[in-house]
Amino acid sequence: MTEPAAEPMGTVHNLDEHRATRTTVDLTKEPTPAPDSTAAPDLAVEVEAVDRADNPLADWLTVPDTPLLPVWARSRASIEANVKALGRLAWWHGRYHGLRVPKYLMKTMLLACRGFFRACAGLWPTLTAREHTATVRALRAQVKLRPEDIELAARHQAAHAERTQTRKWRFGIAAIGVAAAATGIALADPVMQVGMSAAIVGPLAYLGRGKETHLLDQATPPLKVDMSAQQLNDALRAAGLLKTGKGDEDGPKVSCIMGPVRDGRGWAVVFDLPRGGGKTASDVLAKREVIAQELGVDEIQVIMSRVRAAKGGNAGRVTMWVADDDPYLGAPNPSPLEKADRFSIWDPVPFGQDARGTRIDVPVMWQSMFFGGLPRRGKTFSQRLLTAAGLLDAYVRHYVADGKGGADWMPMKAVAHRLVMGAEDDAIEALKAMLAELLTEMERRFALLRDLPTSLCPEGKLTPDIVAKYNLPVIFVTIDELQEYFTAMEKDDREQVINDLCRIARRGPAAGFISNFASQRPDADSVPTKLREIITIRYSTQVVDRASSDMVLGKGKAAQGADASVLSEEHKGVGVLVTGPASYVTVRADYLDGPTFAGLCRKGRALREAAGQLTGDAAGDVTAAADAAGVTVPAIVSDVLEVMRHSPRMFTTDLLNGLVNIDEDTYGDYNAETLASQLEAAGVKRTSKQVKISGSNGAGYQRRDVEAAVPAEILLSAGR
Repeated sequence: MTEPAAEPMGTVHNLDEHRATRTTVDLTKEPTPAPDSTAAPDLAVEVEAVDRADNPLADWLTVPDTPLLPVWARSRASIEANVKALGRLAWWHGRYHGLRVPKYLMKTMLLACRGFFRACAGLWPTLTAREHTATVRALRAQVKLRPEDIELAARHQAAHAERTQTRKWRFGIAAIGVAAAATGIALADPVMQVGMSAAIVGPLAYLGRGKETHLLDQATPPLKVDMSAQQLNDALRAAGLLKTGKGDEDGPKVSCIMGPVRDGRGWAVVFDLPRGGGKTASDVLAKREVIAQELGVDEIQVIMSRVRAAKGGNAGRVTMWVADDDPYLGAPNPSPLEKADRFSIWDPVPFGQDARGTRIDVPVMWQSMFFGGLPRRGKTFSQRLLTAAGLLDAYVRHYVADGKGGADWMPMKAVAHRLVMGAEDDAIEALKAMLAELLTEMERRFALLRDLPTSLCPEGKLTPDIVAKYNLPVIFVTIDELQEYFTAMEKDDREQVINDLCRIARRGPAAGFISNFASQRPDADSVPTKLREIITIRYSTQVVDRASSDMVLGKGKAAQGADASVLSEEHKGVGVLVTGPASYVTVRADYLDGPTFAGLCRKGRALREAAGQLTGDAAGDVTAAADAAGVTVPAIVSDVLEVMRHSPRMFTTDLLNGLVNIDEDTYGDYNAETLASQLEAAGVKRTSKQVKISGSNGAGYQRRDVEAAVPAEILLSAGR
């Protein structure tokens, strides 16, 4: 049986038809023929007592199908959001008018002066006894006509005397009142003076006001968008998503399932497009920029997505949230991993927050990830968040390669089973060896998983129980700046590395491999399409255009609304996260700076040492062992060993270039003499100043000479 279609809000019901359909069938009684009918007998029915057509109280007793509370008061979250919005509005108005108090005082004094003038003008006839003056003038006029009238002259004299007396006591009372007020103000304490002055100035200012005079300035409220259903319809109509009628009230309109209502620092609305217009929710998402312009906001403030059937939606239902301002600016949010002691990589990794402040967690098990975007937009910082989660799980083995060879990933030397820094020839050979090792381990694991009983391995994939029982830690493969490797390789090596990475990303997840790749330029030359297209999770910081956004996030994603080109230079650490074919969200990634990341690496080393999981390069790393033992190794020695990680010997020029790549501020002015003097001061004794590499002799250093400057107990603990 199919479910009836949901009726739009505001539908008018026919009560008689409604009663006729509300029947109940009694299957325990014998069927009886319908009265006055020659048709076949039907089942007897019992009509509900309240809804009987002959019940005179039916209309009065029918319970209206209307919510008791308004939309904004139906949930605690909505009430809290509206109360907070009211508080912010009141606080804003208080500050706005508070800054204008001097202006308001000046305006009040001017109005009081005008009021004083009007008061004097109104009281002057009374103070001067003008009514008696009019009588005297009238008598004088009569006297001129009949000067011989003695009685009239006497009346004229009496009226003049009365006017004179009236002026005296009226002016006297006024003078006494003014003097008393002035004396009271002068003798009163400051608080009383202010109160009495306000009692005098207030009425005078009120008297001096005009019809168009406003004491307070008209403040503009902080809400840039006064969202309403009419405004929404106008915006969609201007975007060509609704047909235009003859007038403002004509034409199809959307059906608002919820709102518009205040939701946090913005307006939320859920609406259905009208049927018959041929427009879908995808069409609305593609018109994001036009809708934002019609609403008077930036497109970064408009967050839209489809409402799927699982949440009660359909192909024409859209949820929209319009922020009051840019929701991705402000102080960065520290990562919860910063204060965590342990973390299980089987749990979703805390990654960031969306525009409404909702936490966004990324499940990384069985996944592969790709990060892209312009330089200095937080791409590497965002990528490190997922790797950092694996640091706090002792049963995660890290393989790391950084094509740039800078300081971003250098702290991983304390933890990484394999660490490749830079894209020089020796580093490329180390990368190829690392990938070969990973493929060998992957095939070994698949062979082991195939032989395990289904009770232990029901799906042929790695499980936490298998990890603990067979010592098969989850393998986290992190490669940053992929384009540096591909551009530095020969064609054959490049194709081989691409094929190896594709195999790891495609088949590795079932064996517990997590791929975490990143590139600044995700074009076909830098990162081939066949590698990008098999990645399941993608994240892009700001890019130059929609085509570049699609290169990172997937073809056609910008048309669906997942467009990283709308981000600006101010949006550092902000990107579009795509987790599925139709699932995306703009995320402000958590902040995890370099020193904090280094601290997590030291914590991860301690966890692995305690669990017996410190292996590979990290187990034999001299500087990492010194850090763990609390022994201070000179920075120049530590950095030189880092540059020479893949080489037993190196020419001085190459060593200087590597040091500049690590820290340009420190080593940018170094030359051969400076380097030699600094190493000598750090205790490095060169057995030979010349080295031979690939048949060429030149000035250089032996790695064993540099390692000899490290305390012997540290070398012993590092297995040297």
